[in-house]
Amino acid sequence: MSQHPALTFRSAAAVLALALATVSPAAADAAPPNQPGDLVQKALDELVGGGEFAGALAAVREPGGGGRDYTAGVSDLATRAKVPVNGQARIASATKTFTAAVVLQLAGEGKVELDVPVETYLPRLVRGKGNDGRLITVRQLLQHTSGLPEHGRAIAGTFFETRHRYFEPRDLVDLALTRKPQFGPGNGWSYSNTGYVLLGLLVQKVTGRPIGVQITDRIIRPLGLDDTYWPHAGEQRIRGAHPRAYKSRTGRPGGEPVDVSEMDPSRGWAAGQLVSTPRDVNRFLGALLGGRLLKPAMLEQMKQTVPVPGAPRGWGYGLGLTKIALSCGGLAWGHPGDVGGYSTRDGITEDGRSATVVATEKALTAEADKHLDSALDTALCAGGRPGTR
Repeated sequence: MSQHPALTFRSAAAVLALALATVSPAAADAAPPNQPGDLVQKALDELVGGGEFAGALAAVREPGGGGRDYTAGVSDLATRAKVPVNGQARIASATKTFTAAVVLQLAGEGKVELDVPVETYLPRLVRGKGNDGRLITVRQLLQHTSGLPEHGRAIAGTFFETRHRYFEPRDLVDLALTRKPQFGPGNGWSYSNTGYVLLGLLVQKVTGRPIGVQITDRIIRPLGLDDTYWPHAGEQRIRGAHPRAYKSRTGRPGGEPVDVSEMDPSRGWAAGQLVSTPRDVNRFLGALLGGRLLKPAMLEQMKQTVPVPGAPRGWGYGLGLTKIALSCGGLAWGHPGDVGGYSTRDGITEDGRSATVVATEKALTAEADKHLDSALDTALCAGGRPGTR
C-alpha cells in the first residue's frame, strides 16, 4: 500500500522481458556486491548521502544471466550495522502486480470476466455515498479508473497510532465507502488501494481460498521465490535479515526518525502486504513479462495502459503495471511501493535487464521520491545499450 498516492506515479520504471525466464537463479545470485566505480553503486551512495534515506539495497539482473547486488548506508541508525545484501523488505504497492497477475490468471481460466460489474462477484458489497459496484467493472479496479475513494486517506494521519492494529479487509472497504466517489466509473484515473482490496476479496470469493494462499501457490512457489512471503494474520516482524525501517515523526525532513520495522501490514492487504527481496522481485518481473505466468492474451491486456494525469510523457498504467519511458530510450514496466518506512522501485527493460531498489525512509518527500526514480533509471540504463549513460 502506498502512503503517498500522489507521488506514486512519479516513481519507478520497468519493461517487458523474455530472456529472464531462462536465467539461472544461481548465476544471478552469485555476483559480488559493491563494485568500485559502478554507476548503480554511485546512485545508491547518493541516495543515502543526501540524508533522505538511512540505507539502500538493490539487485540488478542481466538478460543473459548473472547479476549484481548493491548496498549503501546503514541498516540500523543505532548500531550503524551494514545493510544486508538482498535483505527482505515490505514491498508495499509492488504487491499489486502479484494480485493483478492472479486475477488475470483466473480470467485466462474463464473464472473471471474483466468487463463485468464487481457486483457479479461481490454482490451488494460496494454501496455507500454514491459508490456502486453495479457500475464498476473488474478492469476498472485493476487500472484505477473505478473512481472509488481511497481508504488510506482515512488512516494516513494515524500511522503511529494504528501501525500495530489489525484491519480486516472489509474494514478497509467500509472506511473507503464513507466517502464519495472521486468520479464516475471510467471517467478518470485515480490511484485506489481500495480497488485492490476488493480484487483480493474477489479472488477469495471465486476460488474459495485466501488471496495470500493464491499468490503463494500460483506465483511464489512455482517461481521459487524463497525469500518472498505473505505475512500471516497479525504477523508484525519481518522474518529474514532486513534493514530497519524508519519514518519521520513529523512526516518532514529533520523530524525524529522512528523505527517502524514492526507493524501490521493488513492496512495494505491485497494492495500492499507482501515481503520480498530485490532478487525475488526481479525474478518475478522476468517470469511475468516473459510469459511464464499469464496466457499471451492476458499479458497483452495487462500492458494496455491508460493515461496518468500529471505524469511525464510516456507514462501510463495498465492492469497492475506502470509504464514509463527511460532516459536511455525504450520503455519500462514495473510497480513502485511505499509503506511504513520502506520504499521500493522496480522494473524490467525491453531487452530483459531487471532492477529493484529498496530504500529505508527518513521522510519521503517529492524530492526524495525523484531521487529514488533516478536510482532505478540508472540501474536499468547502465547496461551498455546504445544511449545509456
